[in-house]
This record gives sequence, structure tokens and C-alpha cells, in this order.
Amino acid sequence: MGLLNYIISLVYQVIQFFVSKFFSPTPPAPRRRISNARRVAVIGAGITGVSSAAHCVGHGFEVTIFEAKGRDHLGGIWSQVNPTSSLQIHSLMYRFHPSVRFKNDYPHRDAIIREVTDLWKRYRLDERTEFEVPVQSAWKDEKTGRWIVQDPSYGYFDGVIAAVGTCGDPKAPHIPGQENFSGQIYHSSQLAGKDVRGKNVIVVGGGSSAVEAVEFAVQNGAAQTTILARSNKWVIPRNPLIDALLSLNIFGEETEFAWVPEILLKQFFYRDLEDLIPTGRGLYTDTPMVNNDILEEVRKGKVKWLRGDIKEFAESGLVFNHRAKGVPKGGPGEEITVKGDICIMATGFHRPSLGFLPGDAFKEPYKPPNWFLQTFPVGHTDICANNCTYINGIGTVGNIHIGLYTRLLLIFLVDPKTRPSTPWMRIWVDWTRMCKRAAPGGALEFFTYSELIWWIIFNIFSNPWRWRWVFFVLWGWGSIPANNAGRENLIINGSTKSGSNGQGSKPGSSDNEKHSETDNKPTYSAALASNMPKGQPRMKNLKEEPPFADTQSQEGREEKQEAAKKDA
Repeated sequence: MGLLNYIISLVYQVIQFFVSKFFSPTPPAPRRRISNARRVAVIGAGITGVSSAAHCVGHGFEVTIFEAKGRDHLGGIWSQVNPTSSLQIHSLMYRFHPSVRFKNDYPHRDAIIREVTDLWKRYRLDERTEFEVPVQSAWKDEKTGRWIVQDPSYGYFDGVIAAVGTCGDPKAPHIPGQENFSGQIYHSSQLAGKDVRGKNVIVVGGGSSAVEAVEFAVQNGAAQTTILARSNKWVIPRNPLIDALLSLNIFGEETEFAWVPEILLKQFFYRDLEDLIPTGRGLYTDTPMVNNDILEEVRKGKVKWLRGDIKEFAESGLVFNHRAKGVPKGGPGEEITVKGDICIMATGFHRPSLGFLPGDAFKEPYKPPNWFLQTFPVGHTDICANNCTYINGIGTVGNIHIGLYTRLLLIFLVDPKTRPSTPWMRIWVDWTRMCKRAAPGGALEFFTYSELIWWIIFNIFSNPWRWRWVFFVLWGWGSIPANNAGRENLIINGSTKSGSNGQGSKPGSSDNEKHSETDNKPTYSAALASNMPKGQPRMKNLKEEPPFADTQSQEGREEKQEAAKKDA
């Protein structure tokens, strides 16, 4: 068995090597800004933000990462969890960038943070990150049509990637009588160094955080651990093959064949623990928990799993309404007192707000997650909300789709013909909701990984203008031709600053758009300040500069624009 594991591990390392070799974009040179590049603002420095930014600079775009907190929060939610926290899924399904190379199948927090940090440095993102800048708004400048994020002094941006994730600050709801409890109360993210040996531990919650808290308690010698959950969730094995097979349901909902994996799980995984099998809730309605040990610990008697409703704290523990299987939340049950020395609140994290985006992105019936491809707000092809709109799913939040969505945004920015129209974005959302109208988990609230990949592939091939970008979007191969940008500048600005030889070149090369650094700074500060939404901070250290490298007048630009339109 040891030899087999060694061979499997070796094969995994070889796979990661070749993926990194053939699919990783080239990092920029040290201490060198990418000249003439379009700019993308990335909101959030978690794994999605860092990965998205790395894809951008690797393909010749300039970025600025805005992180609300300090340098110690690089890595997002992984910077806040316990050192013992590890991936619940195999790391093969969590390779958030092609160049990431995990050494273990289920790495712990520090290994994940190390990979995020290495990626951040490898793509020179440390030179492009603004820490302690909580973004409260992003808006378009009326004159240029480009984005201003938080403060005009950060410059203009051509696109915005919202990568704030789904887990923000710890969430610990108040339970009545909390002051009466004689033991200690901790959030599940605050367990480092806590002594549970020989103690009775109560875990409040029934999700992934609860499973991690139980693992911590069992591994550190707790005498007894009791889970208090409002309902039962599906638990699936920690096996990459099984996890991948379950995510192959391309319909993203309960189908007539969904009973097959459910029966197999009941017979071969739950076995005698029938009371813990969810009732009235299919596998494809909610995010399952991925764990091999939790059910076995219940069988051994080290862990108790109780379903019901918390009433209040007592001096010795929690007063709990223990419900029988099938009784809904808040229904009748037996009132008991669960005794404990330590209470762990495994109640998750607050969802970060996307309120800094324009207000029209949140209008019914097209508010998140009901966006184009679940990621692009209807009417905004220059905004990509990567990994922060979904509710539930089967698959992963840290894999190839980060690059797919980012590269879609990039081609939308450089090639106007590839951009979906606002009516088409609405049609796609409406069609998806109609096809999944019977989905208990919601049409776009729940998805599977194969469904997500299908969305992207279908939309690439549904527009012939996107066909030339197939290899770029799917695998990151190829580059963005300089003459594309030149033609767009001719229409927008009345002049072309990119290479005029009509040939493609690698983004970032000297014949790309010849914008100077000043082109990316908002100008005429008084005028811009007057366009800022109320409550926005005023500009800082902003010099008066012409809005374009050439100082042609607005009238001259408009004349050239009209001429260009007539020529077209």
C-alpha cells in the first residue's frame, strides 16, 4: 500500500509539473510595469483575487489589487482559519492557478497560504497590491467610459474583477443566556492553542466548519464531542474520483438518475447511520460535506450528532430541542440539556458585500447570482465577479474556472465583437432559470462543476467572433494581437497607439498600445471630483495632467471619431 501511495503521489507531482509548464502564463519582469497595457482592478487578495491578477499580468494586462485589510490577510479566508484547517477536497481539485504545485493531497492552511504567497510574488503582484483599502464603490467616468475604483488617484481601469469571496468576518450569532454558561465559547476559526483534552465539547453548526471543529476536538483528546445541527447535510467521501463523478451532473439539479449516487452513499458510506441521512433533500440541492472520518467517529461513540433547535445557554451547557428524523426546523421535539465544558460556534462567516458595484447590477430579476454565466452583471461585460456570487454547489471554488472567467473578461475588454449584448445576457439568465425551474436548490444558486464548464464552452461557441479566442480562453494559449487595441483606440480616441504593422504580438511587448503612465490617471481633478458619487473620498496627490498622451482637444477627438465612424 505504501508503494502504491508513493507511485500515485509521484504521478500527481508529474501532472502538476506539466500543467505548470504548458498552461502557466509568463510572469512579468521584475520591477517593470507592463507598458501600454489595459488596466484591471482586482478587489480582494484571496486565492481568487491573486490568481485572477496573475492571469491578467501574465497575459499583458496591468492590475492593481485592492485588499481591505493588511498584509497578514493575503490569502483571504485561509489567513483567518486555524493552522490545523485543511482542504476537504483533494488538492488536484483546488489548484487555483496552473503554476501552483501542492506537495500533499490534502494540504493544511500554511501550505495553501505559502502557495498563494509564492504566486503573488512570482507574478510581481507584491508591487501591484494596495493593502488596507476597503473598496466602497466603483464607478465609470462619464468622459472616458473607464472605471474609477474607490479614489480617482488610483487611476483609470478598463475592467473590474470582484474577488471578495463568500467568507468574510466570522459569524457568531448571539444565543440567549450566553452569560450564564460556565465554560468557554470560541468561534471555530479561533481554536489555535485551545486545550480540549479530557473535556466535553459542544459544536454548534452542521457544515464544513463543524466538521473541522469536530476533527480538532477528537484529534486533541476531547472526552466527548456533540454536534448540534438544525438539519442533516449530505456527507460524501474524501475521494477525488468520487467527487469528480458527482460533479459530472451537467444539469446541475436533481434528475431521474440522482437516486443512483444517493443509494450508493446510503449503502456503502452511511450504512448503519440511517438517522443521519438527510430527508426530503436530494444530493444536488445543497453543498455536501466532504469527510471520511466524521461518520466513523460517530460509530465509535466519540462523537454524537443531534438534530434540533438551540433554545438557550444553561450554566452547564445548552438547552436543546432534539427533533426526530423528518420533523422540520422549529417542529416539536424533546427538550434536553447538552452538557459541555467548551462550546465551539461553527456558524461560518459573513458573506462579503458586492455593494461597491453599480446599483443596476442588483436590480430584479437580475441580481446575483442571476448574472450572465453567474459572474458578469447583466449589462456589464467589463465586470467579472469571480467566485463570489454562488450559494451552493458540488465541485470546487479553486480550479480552472478562475482562469476561464478571467480570460473571458480579457477578450471582452480587447475585442468588442466578442462581448455579449445586454439582451443576450438577459436571455441566457432567463433560459437557464427556465431549464432549471424545478431545481430545489435554485437555478443559479446551485451548480455543479461540469455545468459551469458547459456554460462557458457553450457561450464561446455560440458567438463566431469568439472562435478565434478558443485556445486562449480554454487553455491560456496565444496572445492578444496589438492591432486589435489599435483599431479600438482609433474609434475611441481618434488615434492609434498600438503597433500599426497589423501583426499580433505578445501582450506587454513594445509594440502594444503605447499609453504612457499618465494615460491611466484621471485628470482635471475638479471635473472628475464633481462626477464622484456622494460620500466618496476626495482625490489625493493628483496632479493636473491631460487625459491622453497626445494633448489633442476634445473637439479634435470628436471630429476624428466621426471620421472613423464614416470610414467604417
